[in-house]
Amino acid sequence: MAWLRIALAPVLLLGVLWFVDLSDVARQLRQAQPGWLAAALASAVASNLVSAWRWRSLVRWLGHGLALGRAMRLYFQAMALSALLPGAVVGGDVFRAVALRRGGMETWAAGLSVLLDRLSGLWMLWVLAAATAAWAWHGGAQAALVGWGLPAFSVALPAVAAVLLLALPAALLWGLQRAPRPGRAAVLAQRTDTAGEFGRQLLQSALVQLLSVGALACCGQALGLQLPYWTYAIAAAPTFLMAALPVSFGGWGTREAAAALSLAPFGVAAAPAVAVSLLYGVLGLVQALAGLGLTLLQRRTER
Repeated sequence: MAWLRIALAPVLLLGVLWFVDLSDVARQLRQAQPGWLAAALASAVASNLVSAWRWRSLVRWLGHGLALGRAMRLYFQAMALSALLPGAVVGGDVFRAVALRRGGMETWAAGLSVLLDRLSGLWMLWVLAAATAAWAWHGGAQAALVGWGLPAFSVALPAVAAVLLLALPAALLWGLQRAPRPGRAAVLAQRTDTAGEFGRQLLQSALVQLLSVGALACCGQALGLQLPYWTYAIAAAPTFLMAALPVSFGGWGTREAAAALSLAPFGVAAAPAVAVSLLYGVLGLVQALAGLGLTLLQRRTER
């Protein structure tokens, strides 16, 4: 499977670039405005710093001490593994869990902290997309959303989806708190600080996704795409989800294909959509290289 992923990653990316015309994508990238690229990088870095803060909150809720500085260092080191090794986010997630285990945290708790951190981000990503789609629908964007795949008759569908997505984890916690024979999950849910941690995860994940979408929007602005923020908030959900699939290096290929399909209903041609996604991927690569530098520096100091 590892060799298959190594072979599949460049094939996916080259296939997307061939489909949209590589020369057109290159022309789009050459006109990128440095100021917007700097803003995109700042927003992406801020998003990952908040992500590390969110993960640290989960670790502390599970009963293990973790300094904020160490959480941020581990997070960026995990980004380096995710971007430079086959398997998308999986390699970095395993690294974080192992690092916690070596620091004295129980194996199940270390793995659970990473799993909940990942689920928290994906959950809020789709909440944001659904809520934004509901707002945009009533703001006169019905034609674009129908083209995106939303049935014309389902005016209330995005709003209902946003409410259900928000209510689902709360309902799950409520059920666990009233479990007659509490298992490990129920014991965690019945702790007195669970409601507070749920609220922190909601706010932190919302900030993470707003900043991530902001980085994607800045990449679009760098290429001269005059699109409102809400279009990126909707398109980001499938784009980021596809990038997280463990079938490539750092989401290359799957992210570009998803971006082309997701932005098309909003009037964005395939070449600029792929170019926006490539720029967003470069933001992650820059941060991954920074994480790799932290790893090398740490190993040098340990010798």
